[in-house]
Amino acid sequence: MKLQFDPSQQYQLDAIKSITDIFKGQPNGSDFSLELSQVLGQLPIINSFLVGNKLLLEPAIIKKNLIDIQQNNNIEISDEDNLWNKELIWQKEELWDDNTVSLSSGMNFSVEMETGTGKTYVYLRTIHELYKQYGFKKFVIVVPSIAIKEGVIKNLQITKDHFSMLYENPEMDFYVYDPKKRGQLKNFATTNALQILVINIDSFAKFSASKKGKNIIYKNSDWGVPMEYIQGVKPIVIVDEPQNMETDIRKKAIKNLNPICTLRYSATHKHHYNLVYKLDPVDAYDLGLVKKIEVDSIVSEENYNQAFVELKSVHAQKRRVNAKVKIDVGNKNGVSKKIITVKVGDDLYKLSGERELYKNNYIIDEIDVDGEMIGLSNGKNIYVGHSEGDYRDEIMKFQIQKTIQNHLDREKKLQGKGIKVLSLFFIDKVANYRNYQDGEVLQGKFAEWFEEICNNFKENPKYKGLLSNDIDKIHNGYFSQDKKGLLKDTKGNTKVDDDTYALIMKHKEKLLSLDEPLRFIFSHSALREGWDNPNVFQICTLNESHSEMKKRQEIGRGLRLPVNQEGIRIFDENINVLTVIANESYEDFAKTLQTEIEEDCGVNFTGRIKNKAKKKKVHLKKSYALDENFKELWDKIKHKTRYQVEYNTEELIEKCAQELENVEIKVVKLQNTKVSLNLTREKVDSHLKSFKEKDISIYNFRIPNILENIQNKTNLTKNTILRIIKESGKIEGVFKNPQQFIDIFSLKINLVLNKMMIDGIKYERIVGDSWEMKSFENDELEGYIDNMYQVQNQEKTLYNYIICDSDIENKFAQDLESNEDVKFYIKLPYWFKIETPIGSYNPDWAVVFDGDKKIYFVVESKGKNETENLRDSEKLKIKCGEKHFEEFEDVEFKGPVKDVISLLS
Repeated sequence: MKLQFDPSQQYQLDAIKSITDIFKGQPNGSDFSLELSQVLGQLPIINSFLVGNKLLLEPAIIKKNLIDIQQNNNIEISDEDNLWNKELIWQKEELWDDNTVSLSSGMNFSVEMETGTGKTYVYLRTIHELYKQYGFKKFVIVVPSIAIKEGVIKNLQITKDHFSMLYENPEMDFYVYDPKKRGQLKNFATTNALQILVINIDSFAKFSASKKGKNIIYKNSDWGVPMEYIQGVKPIVIVDEPQNMETDIRKKAIKNLNPICTLRYSATHKHHYNLVYKLDPVDAYDLGLVKKIEVDSIVSEENYNQAFVELKSVHAQKRRVNAKVKIDVGNKNGVSKKIITVKVGDDLYKLSGERELYKNNYIIDEIDVDGEMIGLSNGKNIYVGHSEGDYRDEIMKFQIQKTIQNHLDREKKLQGKGIKVLSLFFIDKVANYRNYQDGEVLQGKFAEWFEEICNNFKENPKYKGLLSNDIDKIHNGYFSQDKKGLLKDTKGNTKVDDDTYALIMKHKEKLLSLDEPLRFIFSHSALREGWDNPNVFQICTLNESHSEMKKRQEIGRGLRLPVNQEGIRIFDENINVLTVIANESYEDFAKTLQTEIEEDCGVNFTGRIKNKAKKKKVHLKKSYALDENFKELWDKIKHKTRYQVEYNTEELIEKCAQELENVEIKVVKLQNTKVSLNLTREKVDSHLKSFKEKDISIYNFRIPNILENIQNKTNLTKNTILRIIKESGKIEGVFKNPQQFIDIFSLKINLVLNKMMIDGIKYERIVGDSWEMKSFENDELEGYIDNMYQVQNQEKTLYNYIICDSDIENKFAQDLESNEDVKFYIKLPYWFKIETPIGSYNPDWAVVFDGDKKIYFVVESKGKNETENLRDSEKLKIKCGEKHFEEFEDVEFKGPVKDVISLLS
């Protein structure tokens, strides 16, 4: 299988543009060459040259570009202090006294994208765009962990063909830093082509050249100091998950790379340095860019028949230690669980309201703060997060059963669609899955339970054919190994984990194939960062202690949208659902996740996590094909069309020239600032001595092929583009700032062109091609009660429930049903799409009105009757809908409409 990538996803293009526009006005081909001996005087190599990045824009232009981007993206404007991040510019370097850090190293820009929305794809494509638009060649990707490093490498590999096709086979190399490859950084620095270096922060965070094998990147040798090759080319640094690199040492290490700027990508930034783009969890969820989340909750009922004790925490105070424990407490109203504070000598029998179960042997004998445990007088030790008397094994076994059941139900639903279903179990002890005794490999209790439950399901007629006889082939574990090849518990950041992450990434496509029998995967909780397989539909955490894993980390492993056997992403919301099998109540899970998102992202996620118990199937009425109203309506609207666009070239030239008349192409300037520095033990103080601006328009820019560049962005002929340029009267802008000229002209031309194309669009019916009525039978629709309207009169429509995308649609459905003039209506299925020049369009409703003559409407409901507040793309697609249905007899397209009454007005 080969994963496919869609290059036209608007949110990703917006994220990319938010970075590339920072450098708007930068001439293309902005690189430089320096003889190595000029930079690295001790090197014996005389005839080699560094090829690096060169930033020609003065800070004022970058500042204006940044503010424009933030305003366009509705992001709070950076204040003056944050704009240049003075802490990262002026702080004295104590670790590298002899290294001067350039002013531009303070240029940090942040992109926030929710997990699973293609953050790595976005920054890799941003690299290609920065190379294409401005000629920047040298990029360093800094990662905080082995898992993320392996993920980046995998993405570089699987996107290589995609980017080669998209960017016409650019010459490009990527390297994974390896201190054993002595010439690697020299090649990176001297190669005159697009170069990408992936490096772990720990490889250069500490200046420790004297320690054998540690940070050799700072050690001088026959090849020079490796770090100086990076510094010499002034790379653009991309920091993946920067919240893990916010210590002073790590921030200084990144600055020491001498970047012209640092681009920071994360879903959970600790600090937003000049935020330029934000796609938070709510945005991603509402736009359908990640799977919906449902929780299959497993908790024990209020069963108070055992002496329950759970240790929540231990605390050391000045004169004594205490602990917080949860126990069952009885009072006149019954029994309930309560958290209480205890000290050594306390008797849980008395603290429980003298419940008989705690009588004798439940006295606190010991509280060990370092060991995070308490000792009871019955000889049992309980550790933080662990408990006694709560049916832990029974709950975990039931979690496995529910995971398998959810998995098989989903496989049955997706039969014939070519979508592999995977389930992921995170466990905290390898021994619970694989055990060793006298050199023999044995099954742990989880593996035993799993096979026992699968064999039970195999006998169930409902799942006939879904489980093979070889149960052992459908589950396996991904764990790290010791030198003898034995599986072991690790923390996710050791050398042996490196191989495990590489194996997980290596098997990514293999696991997506229906030919591969493995469907249920067990992995250590510490390795969770390594998992990003898009076809994980079930996640189950099986910990003998209460999991400390954040909910966002847990669901993040399964949020990505799935792919089919062709590697094509699936956008069907009825398929894209992640089920979390939780050992806590749905309410607790939702509350915790909401709190995390509010803390991490500053947004409210209330009500967006669905209770599986409130999920309903939508049923198509059996007699739908015999319904005369439906048949008549469908026969009217079922035909497919093709379109052609017509526009008058002379009119296009005239309108583009008018649009460009008031455009100003600004001259590129250099700013020269001279300061005196006063060094004290407290800080480095600066005093401005002089400031100058220099117009560099007198220098000879390498003028790119203006016509070809604009043609690539607009698809117009060169002759038409030339005439637009001449008639705009802005030809001198080419010599002032050629790249800005290309950008602005392309943008304005496309704006005019799209409007004119759709104004002149013509549709024609395709003879013999239409949407088949039987397609309704292939849809397996289900949704949540909160997002559905329950139909009262099914004579007027096809389904018992209508899935609504908004409160506006819900109200519209109610009005359609209650209005006596409405004879019949349907919510149009997702596959009913009209092709347009700017993407496919799916109208909302089809409605039949009764009267002297039946009236057939296709409707776009927006809660308003005017288009003025709609996005440009929405306006243009609605216009295409009107043109499409003009080819249909007795059918009228209406949109946008506020309510049902507006249809007849």
